[in-house]
Amino acid sequence: MLNEIQKNILAIVADMKGTGEGAVNIRSDGQKAFRRNTEHIVIESKTDKDGIDIRIAPGTKDESVHIPVVLTKGGFKDMVYNDFFVGEGADVTIVAGCGIHNCSDCDSQHDGIHTFYVGKNAKVKYIEKHYGEGEGEGKRILNPQTVLYLEEGASVTLETSQIRGVDDTKRYTKVECRGAGSEVIIRENLLTHGDQKAVSEMDVFLSGFDTKAQVISRSVAQDASAQIFYPRVSGDNKCFGHVQCDAIIMGSAKVRAIPEISCNHVDASLIHEAAIGRIAGEQIMKLMTLGLTAEQAEQKILEGFLR
Repeated sequence: MLNEIQKNILAIVADMKGTGEGAVNIRSDGQKAFRRNTEHIVIESKTDKDGIDIRIAPGTKDESVHIPVVLTKGGFKDMVYNDFFVGEGADVTIVAGCGIHNCSDCDSQHDGIHTFYVGKNAKVKYIEKHYGEGEGEGKRILNPQTVLYLEEGASVTLETSQIRGVDDTKRYTKVECRGAGSEVIIRENLLTHGDQKAVSEMDVFLSGFDTKAQVISRSVAQDASAQIFYPRVSGDNKCFGHVQCDAIIMGSAKVRAIPEISCNHVDASLIHEAAIGRIAGEQIMKLMTLGLTAEQAEQKILEGFLR
C-alpha cells in the first residue's frame, strides 16, 4: 500500500507531465524519478558527486524550478549537492524540500547542500519545505545547508518551513552579499513537538556597498522538544541588517535564541531582537468568546503565528 508521501509524489509527477510550465527534477530514494528542462532552464546530473546543476539563462522571467526529494525506505541515508547558476537579470521561483516516510526501526536521513550563484540584478524566490511521517521507531532526520552568493543588485527571498514530523534537524544558512545594492530576506518557520530537536545557524556577510539583510525566525516548541537559533550578521561596509527571533514555548519545551551582530564599518547599521514566551491567556479567551474551544483557539493562534 502506498503511503501519503508516495501518493503525493506520483500526483506531482502526473501533474508535471501534463503541463509545459517550469523545470522539474524529482528525486525518490536516491534516484531520479522525473526530470524536465525548459528553453531557459537546464538541469543536469553531476558527474563527480551525487546532485544536480541548475542553470538559469540570463533574462529568464516568470519561470519556476521544482526539485522535491522523497525518502520512503527505512534506514536510508541520502546526501546531495545541488548548485544553482542564476543568470543576470533573471526573475525566477525555486521550490525545494524533502518528505520522509519512515515506518522502520532504523533512522532515515537526508542531507542536502544547495549553493546559489545569483547574477547581477537577478531576483530569486526560494521556497523550501520539510515534512516527516511514519509509524516506525526510526528517526526522520533532515540536515539542509543553503549557501548564497549575491552579485551587484541581486535579490533573494528565502522562505523555509518545517512543520511536524522531523525528529532531528540541523540547518545552516550562509549568505554573502558581495555586490553593491544586493539584498537578502530570510523567513524561517519551525514547529517541534514530542522530544524533537532543531538547530538553526546562519552567517550573513554584508560586504558590498549599500547591502541589506532581514532575518525573521518564528517558531513553536511543544511538549519536551528543544530548539536553538544562532543567527549571525556581519556588516563590513555601508549596510543595513535586521534580525528578529520570536518563539512560542509550550509544555516543558526549551528554546534558546542567540542573535549576534558585528559592525566592522562606521556606516554599518545592524539591529537584533528576540522574544520567547507562552500564548497569552487573553488571546485564547477572546477566541473562545467567538465560539471556539480552548484547543481550537490555541491552534488558530499557532497557525497565525507561523504564517
